Amino acid sequence: MNFDFSDEQIQLRDALQRWVDKGYTVERYRSIAKDGGFSREAWNELAELGLCGLTVPEHLGGLGMGAVESMLVMEQLGAGLVLEPMTQCLINSAILIQFASATMQAQWLPRIATGEVLVTLAQHERSARYQLDICEAKVTPTLTGYALTAIKNIVMAGGHADAFVVSAQQDEKLALFLVERSAPGVSVRSYRTQDGSCAADVSFNNTDAHLITHEGLNALELGVDIGIACACAQGVGVMDKTLAITADYLNTRKQFGVAISSFQALRHRVADMKMQLELARSMSYYASLKLNTPSPERRAALSRAKVQLGQSMRYVGQQAVQLHGGIGVTDEYIVSHYFKKLTQLEISFGDTLHHLGEVSARMQNTAGVFA
Repeated sequence: MNFDFSDEQIQLRDALQRWVDKGYTVERYRSIAKDGGFSREAWNELAELGLCGLTVPEHLGGLGMGAVESMLVMEQLGAGLVLEPMTQCLINSAILIQFASATMQAQWLPRIATGEVLVTLAQHERSARYQLDICEAKVTPTLTGYALTAIKNIVMAGGHADAFVVSAQQDEKLALFLVERSAPGVSVRSYRTQDGSCAADVSFNNTDAHLITHEGLNALELGVDIGIACACAQGVGVMDKTLAITADYLNTRKQFGVAISSFQALRHRVADMKMQLELARSMSYYASLKLNTPSPERRAALSRAKVQLGQSMRYVGQQAVQLHGGIGVTDEYIVSHYFKKLTQLEISFGDTLHHLGEVSARMQNTAGVFA
């Protein structure tokens, strides 16, 4: 199989890398994190690069690209610790493209592509953990559509969203609805997350909601799988940068008059970090390439990828901190922020143990000893 990127994909990756290096410096990252974890100015810059419409069809104002381009973008955003929620843009664009009516697509996708509106997924509930089919939110029919009553937790960038894609029970079946932030009955409580970005708890009280699809579980599974692929790609970018910072530190830090990179034990640990990074990279490729396969195959593949990424992210982050010593956990030193990002990515869209259970559940027909 040929894993070489096309010239267009390389140009996209390199253009974004230049923006991250020059336009999203460590100083800017710290400033945005301090100010609440989201910058509309930075979001508009990403939109100007075409990233908000990366997977939106061209006739709706987007670039019409696919999963591989999304993976390359998320790797670079991870390497730069970019806090703006591009993952949410990719998730909700895909849900609207595949499940919404043509009228709703025409109303929302062009504005998503230009960065005019930010739409974020509101699906987490306290009692559900990572189970997508557990949902206490309810809707009731009205003369103009539906009224939604729900409390959703950990809604990424919820305080800055212009609309929400919300899961709710309709006639004992999961459905997805689009709710505008300005609608009566919407209440948002924002807070910062561990990696410096922001999330919110959002409550809806008899709020006007517009139906996206009655096939809510299928749409939600697709959205979460895209989120997993984005988290995997981000994790690769973060680990790549973490390893580079650690190697540079070992080459400059001296003990007994020599660089500690000459110590064989430390060199072995760096080699193990590199091995975990490359394992993660291959599984990130695997995850992105499986996004367009049938749902059972896709779901199994994404869980496998998340298990490997979770193990790799934990190992690389912990080893980086250990190799730096005490400075590795200080807020002043950037490697601690990469470690926090890896920690948050490991639990995003299902932690390692959850996805290990998913992998196990899906291999019951093939596990065991064969005659």
